Amino acid sequence: MFSPRVQKLIDELSKLPGIGPKTAQRLTFHLLKLPPEEALPLAHALIEVKETVRFCARCFNLTESELCSICADPTRDRSTLCVVEEPADIISLERTHEYRGLYHVLGGALSPIDGIGPQKLRLAELSERVRAEGIQEVIVATNPNMAGEATALYIAEELRPLVEAGTLRITRPAAGLPMGADLEYADEVTLSRALAGRREIR
Repeated sequence: MFSPRVQKLIDELSKLPGIGPKTAQRLTFHLLKLPPEEALPLAHALIEVKETVRFCARCFNLTESELCSICADPTRDRSTLCVVEEPADIISLERTHEYRGLYHVLGGALSPIDGIGPQKLRLAELSERVRAEGIQEVIVATNPNMAGEATALYIAEELRPLVEAGTLRITRPAAGLPMGADLEYADEVTLSRALAGRREIR
């Protein structure tokens, strides 16, 4: 129906989350209508971000340097580590101004149905960081859904020896985050209360 290049753009856009074939088709037609000076900056921005942005060597947040700005900030509380699923969750939590510790991005949550096991997440790196950096509290801020809860329980089990030794607390944000919601869409007040009322994972 379409030329091969137009169809290829539709196919690539439809691979994006939340973009179905019809939306991809509308976006493609919109881009084709734009004059080159308006459409090409999008292409250049995509190329630049793929060439310059990488994962932080310590926490796996997005950065253009070896370490992200949070890991490189000497004023952050280095005894507390907040575990999140994706870099977007860090932005949500930072907007609360409630948390001043460090982060660790897992890159997702456990989901055996989708073929996502512990080896596909940065769980081994988390365990190593907690032991090597002398972390005193791990806040497991995975999303309050089934995959997030399963991931939180897995982390608690992996780090249980440190908890039993009395060198580590493992907590989870409490009131304010409804089951099935994503951190990315929670407002600052809800996240702030959830962090302030975090509870132990047992």
